[in-house]
Order: sequence, then structure tokens, then C-alpha cells
Amino acid sequence: MSAVPVAPASEPVEEVLALLRARGGRVTTARRQLLEALFESADHRTAEDLAATVQARSPDVHISTIYRNLDELERLGVIVHTHLGHGPASYHLASSPHGHLVCETCGLTIEAPEQLFSGLSRSARDRFGFRIDPRHFAVLGRCRDCEAQ
Repeated sequence: MSAVPVAPASEPVEEVLALLRARGGRVTTARRQLLEALFESADHRTAEDLAATVQARSPDVHISTIYRNLDELERLGVIVHTHLGHGPASYHLASSPHGHLVCETCGLTIEAPEQLFSGLSRSARDRFGFRIDPRHFAVLGRCRDCEAQ
């Protein structure tokens, strides 16, 4: 499934809402606010972080609504979830495929081009018949600064 291109400011929210409508989905206040929260920040955010942002605007939106909407947006290819270590999954826009390198010491997260993982992907496929999705997990280690200390 291809990623939805990211456009400036409010345009992407309307583009995604149009995609939802075209695929038979309903546009609700909660969905609109969740999309706004996702597009307001380029950071990787947990469902709880996103829920707090949405609930600050609409306190009656339940966390289960956030999770259902995140699942639908991921199914449509708008967002991707990833596991950046030992905590909960985080979500980000699927604007450009990438993997993650996470420092176990300081928490620095580096978005690495998907091509960096192509050798690992090829080896896993050739040796084990297994296709990995480098967008879904993080490679843990130590960043340059922490390694130097």
C-alpha cells in the first residue's frame, strides 16, 4: 500500500478525509482531530499522547475511539506504527518509508532510510524465507555520543 503524500498545513487533513470518504469511511470529529494531531507534529507519538491531544479539544473522545481510528488510518496507509524499544507502539505519518535506530542510553531516535536495511532484509528472505518490515521495529544500540562516553 502506498503512503499518502504530506502536503502543507491543513491540506493533508482534508486529503486524508477525502480518501476515507472515497473508501466508504465516515468523517467524524474524532477522526478529524486525530489527523490534525498527527499532522501538527512530525514526532513519533503513542496512542496515549495522541489521545491527550484530542481529548484536550474534545474531552468526550474515548481512548478506544483513538485506537480504532489509528487502526483504520494504518489500514489505509496514512500512518505506520513502530516499536521504538520497550515502550508502547508509536505512530507517525507514512510520508516516507524509513526504519529506526534508537539509542538505549539517551533515547535518541534516528530515522534511517529504508535502504539501510535492504541487506538484512535480503539475508532474512534468502536464508529463512522471511520478509521483514523495517518500518515496524527499531534497531537498538548506542549513539555516537553515548558510545564516546
